[in-house]
Amino acid sequence: MSGQKLSGDRLPLAVIGHAVWHSHRFTLSSRDIEELLLERGIAVTRESIRTWCITFSDLFAQGLRHREPRRGSRWHLDEMCVDVGGVQHWLWRAVDEHGAVLDVFLQTHRDTEAATSLFHRRLGEYDVPDVIRTDKLWSDGAALRQRPVLHTVEHIQVVSTARCNNIEQSHRPTRRQERQQCGFRSRRRAQGLLDRHARITTLHHSACSTSPARPRRSHQQAAFKSWRKMVQQVT
Repeated sequence: MSGQKLSGDRLPLAVIGHAVWHSHRFTLSSRDIEELLLERGIAVTRESIRTWCITFSDLFAQGLRHREPRRGSRWHLDEMCVDVGGVQHWLWRAVDEHGAVLDVFLQTHRDTEAATSLFHRRLGEYDVPDVIRTDKLWSDGAALRQRPVLHTVEHIQVVSTARCNNIEQSHRPTRRQERQQCGFRSRRRAQGLLDRHARITTLHHSACSTSPARPRRSHQQAAFKSWRKMVQQVT
């Protein structure tokens, strides 16, 4: 591992990046990561690992954002119910045709205003898509009509049971993260965690597909290299 260090940190940044990567890439607790690092001869406490995840996850996620490839022109939108501090929230999600998560946006309502907010966030970062797929929630269509720039976009509505597999399968990491956290307690912290988690796990998305072993391994190696390079360049 690299010998690079950040001021005030006892261990190299490469070690910190490896711990944060484990936290988001797999459903591991701080205790699990502590044991994995100890097996490599690196003795750290669970509290240190938890602090690293809070302190450095945003930094690493931003580093990945600047290195993202061009996203697809077909957006798939859906919503999933999430409990935050005992209050029902809706996690609005935008995914491209390759299954890469474009955005996750936690809101208390499932209405036109919520859908419009999601479009506003996405159009500030990505180009106008060619196609938008949604379920038959009327709020999505109403939000599209309120945005003139989206009037020429093809809007395809499908029933929930006919949703593309990459959408339905992409719920699973969020549910696993929710269970790992023993539920979300704060909307602000949940939004930040899910943002970071989506950014980091999307780096490895294609590795989870049913593609043949050789291209899948090639993609995994490229993802590992991108992560290491990003960590080395973060200062």
